[in-house]
Amino acid sequence: MKRAARTEHRWPAVAAVLLALSLYAFLPTDVTPTAFRVVVIIVALSMLIPVIVLNPVRLNKQTSWSRRLSVGLPLLLALANYAALLQIVILLTTTGSKDAQSILVAAVQVWITNVIAFSLVYWELDRGGPVARRVDKREELPLADFRFPQDEDHDAITEVAKRSSATIDWTPSFIDYLYEAGVGAMAFSPGAAVPLSSRMKALILMQSGGGFVMLALIIAHAVGQIGA
Repeated sequence: MKRAARTEHRWPAVAAVLLALSLYAFLPTDVTPTAFRVVVIIVALSMLIPVIVLNPVRLNKQTSWSRRLSVGLPLLLALANYAALLQIVILLTTTGSKDAQSILVAAVQVWITNVIAFSLVYWELDRGGPVARRVDKREELPLADFRFPQDEDHDAITEVAKRSSATIDWTPSFIDYLYEAGVGAMAFSPGAAVPLSSRMKALILMQSGGGFVMLALIIAHAVGQIGA
């Protein structure tokens, strides 16, 4: 039976990747050496371009190599960003007030990049990724990593049930995972969706931990400046 869900648009996720790379590119040299940033950006773009060529507008095709690149790219972003986070922690706890402003701006850049990177990881991993979620038959999909409210709204009140997974073949899109990552970074807990798999719970802990460290250091530094 043909799926009712329309294949997902490529460009919201691409825009998020480009924003994350831009934020990463403009990190201070004290946080990440220029040469290292250049290498990360070149590698990331070399992973991004082939998957855009394969699916320039809508995500309807997938190969083994495109799947590896699609999953590898956000993992690269997350790891590079965590290296920057570690350096910011060191600088915020050792540097003088002269450099504090640029480091705090860098902390915000890293925090935003953290949200984007993990939203992409969730988007690529859940139920086999964006292509499989909308192309493959539901009974053929891998086990879900998240349970969204729409997945169990079929027996709710009529105006809610109309948009459930069972009624209209609703499938999460990139914005749903971006929301989950954003809520996780601010509230340090899952958003509307419930994580089901151990790997997703571990990733959420990792993301929330990084976000907590960033916000705690920024707030602590701000309080210190007020009291100075």
